[in-house]
Amino acid sequence: MKKTILFAIDLNTKEVIVSASEKGSKDITFVERIPQSQNELLFDAVSSMTKLTTSPKFDLALFKAMDKVCQLIYAKHTA
Repeated sequence: MKKTILFAIDLNTKEVIVSASEKGSKDITFVERIPQSQNELLFDAVSSMTKLTTSPKFDLALFKAMDKVCQLIYAKHTA
């Protein structure tokens, strides 16, 4: 099965928390923490994606597009 990469922001430590989950599974596995200083672009992208979820006019298409941006930036980070 293909893994889905999940992102979260820890504002206390200024880190992106990266996790993974198999498609269709409810299990989430911790992958790594990336400090803001190591990848400012990823931190800002995940922060923006997180802010979209609190918008009173949540736009799923925009959220999915931002997730793709985060996935691309993370793929470059790990390459």
